[in-house]
Amino acid sequence: MSLDIFWFLPTSGDTRYLGKSDSGRPATNAYMRQIAVAAESLGYDGLLIPTGSSCLDPWVTAASLVPVTHRIKLLVALRTSLGNPTATARQAATLDEATGGRLLLNVVPGGDATELAADGIFLAHDERYEAADEFLDVWRRVLQGERVDLDGKHLKVKGAQNFFEPVQSPYPPLYFGGSSEAAHELAAKHVDAYLTWGEPPAAVAEKIADVRERAKKYGRTVRFGVRLHVIVRETNEKAWAAAEELISHLDDETIAAAQANYASMDSVGQRRMAELHGGRRDKLEVSPNLWAGVGLVRGGAGTALVGDPQTVAARLQEYADLGVDSFVLSGYPHLEEAYRFAELVFPLLPGKRKVTVDEVLTGGAFDVRATKGESRNENQGTPA
Repeated sequence: MSLDIFWFLPTSGDTRYLGKSDSGRPATNAYMRQIAVAAESLGYDGLLIPTGSSCLDPWVTAASLVPVTHRIKLLVALRTSLGNPTATARQAATLDEATGGRLLLNVVPGGDATELAADGIFLAHDERYEAADEFLDVWRRVLQGERVDLDGKHLKVKGAQNFFEPVQSPYPPLYFGGSSEAAHELAAKHVDAYLTWGEPPAAVAEKIADVRERAKKYGRTVRFGVRLHVIVRETNEKAWAAAEELISHLDDETIAAAQANYASMDSVGQRRMAELHGGRRDKLEVSPNLWAGVGLVRGGAGTALVGDPQTVAARLQEYADLGVDSFVLSGYPHLEEAYRFAELVFPLLPGKRKVTVDEVLTGGAFDVRATKGESRNENQGTPA
């Protein structure tokens, strides 16, 4: 089975070390475009463009990549709590046309309540998922050509309609990640691909089973993916040394402050990430070759696969054997690590192959195809 391998766009900045150092790189649009062009030329299938108060706007960033990319898919964060479903549907249709059918959307109902409050959103955890349910109901229906009236608990629209047909039918595919019961129910009802952060395989298997069973109630099937960091080197010894180097600038005070902040959040996924290591440096390998060092001070995906190319490829295959067909990967710094991972691991993965220097220079590491109607991710399993 061919795997979709996505890379991450660090729209809040990049670095060689976590913690205090002089190696930080600002999140400029020029740097984002540099990473995007590199990822496309190397043969990655997509780019995740995140959201958050510390991130560049994902929609504007995605639009800026249209002129410099031609094949790679753009997985753009869709924050349901901050937008209107009718207007956002129009934005999605417009961007899908501009990319030639390369748009994917990563649904984000919430996250940090403090951050949301700064944006004027004052909804409790489960209320955010209720609002996202109403949002996606309207969003999906208008993009399928319906005229929608809804008088919901959180949203109200009258005569909602979309006049711009997207390239992908019935609409750009929806990705989503969340660990709570409310999140799993939302995934089962609305989305095309469920993403989990990189937990040990047994925990990921439980999540997949739960979402899959819930989706059956709606007569749907859902694809699955994992969001992970990667630290791959020519040998296992070099990879583990690189992992330790990444956190070599961290002090205990910085770790404690970060963990206290995450503990105050109402995100179940963030709590699960923190529980993997408990803020302790001596308990970071939480599963064979699954290292939780990133999560000491970074929110969201906090684990990395660490090892030589064969080891990392084998660990990815363990997730694939559970039913995962997509991986959203990242590494610090993101430009250099995109090259390293592609050069070392792609030849070992299904559907990928060795990338030569000439191919990277000419952009020939991939097959350029007509995009309309040929997206592998086109709403598989989503009923009209």
